[in-house]
Amino acid sequence: MNSLLTLKNISVAYGDQTIVQNIDFDLQEGQISCLLGPSGCGKTTLLRTIAGFENPTQGEIAIRSKVVSTAEQVLAPEERQIGMVFQDFALFPHLDIEANIRFGLTNKMSENMQLQRCNELLELVGLSGSNHKYPHQLSGGQQQRIALARALAPKPDILLLDEPFSSLDIELRQQLAREVRVILKQQNITAILVTHDQNEAFAMADTVGLIHKAELVQWDTPYNLYHKPATRFVANFIGQGVFIPGEYIGEQKINTDLGIIRGNVPEQCETGCRLDLLIRPDDIIHDDDSPIKLEITEKLFRGSDFLYTLKLQSGRHVLCIASSHHNHALHEKIGIRLDVDHLVMFPQLQIPNIADNIAAIIV
Repeated sequence: MNSLLTLKNISVAYGDQTIVQNIDFDLQEGQISCLLGPSGCGKTTLLRTIAGFENPTQGEIAIRSKVVSTAEQVLAPEERQIGMVFQDFALFPHLDIEANIRFGLTNKMSENMQLQRCNELLELVGLSGSNHKYPHQLSGGQQQRIALARALAPKPDILLLDEPFSSLDIELRQQLAREVRVILKQQNITAILVTHDQNEAFAMADTVGLIHKAELVQWDTPYNLYHKPATRFVANFIGQGVFIPGEYIGEQKINTDLGIIRGNVPEQCETGCRLDLLIRPDDIIHDDDSPIKLEITEKLFRGSDFLYTLKLQSGRHVLCIASSHHNHALHEKIGIRLDVDHLVMFPQLQIPNIADNIAAIIV
C-alpha cells in the first residue's frame, strides 16, 4: 500500500540549534495521527514543515509519492492540497460563517456549488442554519467546528491541526477531540494533530508519535504507548505512574516493596539484577479484604473515582484508583492488591556516589 504522506530522515535547524532531527514516519489514507510531546520538543515545527511553512535542512517529504520538500527545494503551501486548523481558530471576525467557510473556494467552484459545499459542512459539524451568524456569536467549541469546516471545504489530501483545542476547557477539549475524530473518519480524511495533551491524542488518533528533545522516540498505537513504552521517558510521560525498585530472584519473579511480582524479565537480566518497575494507578486495586494495608497520604476526587496516593513501608509512594463510593480519610490505611497484566520494567538507573565523585576530584 502506498503511503499518502511519507517523511524520510527529516531534520530542521535554525543555525546551530536543531529543532527536529531524523524524523521518519508514514501516513496511510484515512489515518489520523498525532505528534505528542512537551512544549519545545519540536512538534509544531515538524507540522509546519509538513505544511510547507518551514524548510527542512535534511531529508524529504512526499505526498502521494510526489516529493514536496527537500533541503534544496520546497513546494509552496498552497500547492500541497493541505488544510490547516490553528490554535486560535483564525476565523475572520468581519465575515459571517458562510463567508468564512467559502473563503478558500472562490476560484475552485461555482457560486451554487460553494453554497452547497458550505451547507454540507455545516450539517457535518452539527451547525446547520448558522450561515449568517458571526464568529463572536458562537461558543469556543462552535468556532472550532467552523474552523474545521473551513479547512475541509477545499477537500484537502491532508488536514493538519495545530493545538486546535488548547483554548477550550479540559472537558470540552476531550469531547471535541472525539467529535472531530468521528467527522474525519466519516469523510475518510487523513489528519495529523499536534498536542501536548495525551488525553486529546488518545481520544482522536489511530497512531501517536511521541517527540522528546527533537527526536521521535516512539511511533505507535495509544494502547502500546501506555502498555509497551519503548523508553523510560515514554513510560514517565504517558499516563500516571511511579517507578519502584525491584530485585530479580529468578523464575520470572521480582522482589519489591509491594511483594513478589511476576513478569517477563529481560533476557540479559540474571539473578540479583536490579530493576525499576513501572506501577500505574490501575495496577493497584482497592480491596478491603486484602492483608496488604497502605496509608493514604493524598487523595484527589475526580467524580467517578478517587486517585489515592499510598505510602509504602519504604517511604515510597504509589497511586491507586478507587471508586468514588470508597471515600476514605487521609492517613487511613486501606487494603490493596496487585493486578499487573502489563509489567513494564527498565534496568535500574545507577545514581553516582557523591562521596566517590568528590574523592575522585580531590585525587
